[in-house]
Amino acid sequence: MHNTSLLRRFGAIIYDTLLIIALLFLVTIFFVALRSGKPMQPGEWIYSLTLFATVWSFFIGFWVKAGRTLGMQSWKLRIETMNGEHPDCITSTIRFFAALLSWLPFGLGYWWQLWDTHNLTWHDRISGTRLLHDPKGSRNES
Repeated sequence: MHNTSLLRRFGAIIYDTLLIIALLFLVTIFFVALRSGKPMQPGEWIYSLTLFATVWSFFIGFWVKAGRTLGMQSWKLRIETMNGEHPDCITSTIRFFAALLSWLPFGLGYWWQLWDTHNLTWHDRISGTRLLHDPKGSRNES
């Protein structure tokens, strides 16, 4: 197992972003169908909350169950706690919100990995997790 490169981390992010866009498209189709084909309007809080919950569920579900999303699996990455376990729901939720914070200042929380002595991002540190490159695949496929 090795610490992961920032390039590998961004590769997984791009892959997962494409999957999430497709998932949000499906959720939107459902909402548009409920409205008899009328488009969604900005500020419709139930729709916005559903989209946010969908993204949260995507990450939390994969991280808790397998320690990796599909994008992370493709790039042979996995998340673990500092004890070497899959993160639980609370730890994953902390990581999710901390990752959002890492994006806010032009992604500085991600770029921080380049200067961190342990190769960790802000959200790794805040959540007590780390992202590892596992070339052979996860030791714990669940």
